[in-house]
Amino acid sequence: MDNPGYARRLTLMDAALIVVGGIIGGGIFLNPGIAAQRTDSGLVLLALWVGAGLLTLIGCLCYAELGARRPEAGGSYVYLREAFGKLAGFLFGWTMLLVIYSGSAAAVATIFGSYATSVFGLSPTLVKPLAVGALVFVTGLNLFGIRFGAQVQNVFAILKLAAIAVLVVTGLAFAGAGTTQALAPSTSQASGSLAGALLPVLFAFSGFSYLNNLAGEVRDPQRTLPRALVLGMLVVIAAYVLTNYAYLAVLGHDGLAASKAPAADVMSRVFGDAGAKIIAIGIAVSTLGFCNITLVAGARVLQVMGDDGLFFASVAKLHPRYRTPNIALMALSAWAIVLVLVANYGQLLDFATFGDWAAYAVTIATLFWYRRRSTERPAFVTPAYPLLPLTFLAVVIAVVIAYAWTSPASAAVVCGVVAAGLPVYAVWRRLFSKVAR
Repeated sequence: MDNPGYARRLTLMDAALIVVGGIIGGGIFLNPGIAAQRTDSGLVLLALWVGAGLLTLIGCLCYAELGARRPEAGGSYVYLREAFGKLAGFLFGWTMLLVIYSGSAAAVATIFGSYATSVFGLSPTLVKPLAVGALVFVTGLNLFGIRFGAQVQNVFAILKLAAIAVLVVTGLAFAGAGTTQALAPSTSQASGSLAGALLPVLFAFSGFSYLNNLAGEVRDPQRTLPRALVLGMLVVIAAYVLTNYAYLAVLGHDGLAASKAPAADVMSRVFGDAGAKIIAIGIAVSTLGFCNITLVAGARVLQVMGDDGLFFASVAKLHPRYRTPNIALMALSAWAIVLVLVANYGQLLDFATFGDWAAYAVTIATLFWYRRRSTERPAFVTPAYPLLPLTFLAVVIAVVIAYAWTSPASAAVVCGVVAAGLPVYAVWRRLFSKVAR
């Protein structure tokens, strides 16, 4: 029986909260400390978060045009397939499955496990089992239709914004707002390069493209996608900058650099152990929301690949009642579980971030192809074209190259995964005649 097709049930509010939920995971609660270690003042640190936010906003504007041009499931995979051919699309999907989306979900699920053990006083040996349980839980939630999954995602997104609001208000109202401590220079020597400081910040902004993967389920997508991307991104930028200012106001730059759990440190300094537990619960909810949307978005890519004959035919099937790619969802979740069990958080962070931002750069390059080949004007066009896309590409490529130079082993793993996809694609073409030659 033919697939019933996706149902367009996501509203503007659903879509905007998907953008928020796809970006805000665990990074804002952990990575500011890492970035602080690699900068020399609170002012530089805040500038880094603002700059990364503006860079990501440019990426959102580019994706908004791409989504308006091709408002269908699959996102980056579809744009790469059309612009650069089936091989490019396959390599994106292959890397997405093995490293990018699965790695991101596994990394953030590990954060969930860490905070859950902290809240309930459990043994650290339970971090990985709890991470696996989180992935199984969010996978199960999305087997029963996009409407139900979106409602759950909305709750997750609102709760994580509430947790950030509590953290910001605590930091600014009760622990030093208005002091000069937040912007003061560090008394210790910064370690690492500015590009190295930017990497954990960019990880915290990863996930802005997930909504495009769900474009086939968005109502009036040509208008809704651009609005949701911009609205969601502005909310995230405001939340991130205010959160970092709160960290700096309470802990100072050196205290933030020394902190392994800045959110918990801020809350415990004001409210004691109870405050630390409250924010830990908020962080756990935030990580669940991120894992939820990451797996849902990735499953749509696998489903479209299967429908194109570039992956197993079984993953192309949609549930006849719920119209969800349940087999693809379970396959992606299963691989994310494998990564949880075999890798640590630091490895997953590096692999996913390097692969994710490299993929963003390649995907946004397709915008130039669409502009040259298509005469139709979509409902939304990227402002200041080609300046903004070129700016995004230049900065991201520079950061990716700098990271590869400083962390060649991690970069080599991701590049190795991409390279391994070449013979896999060749074999697939030979074995499955459905792939167009």
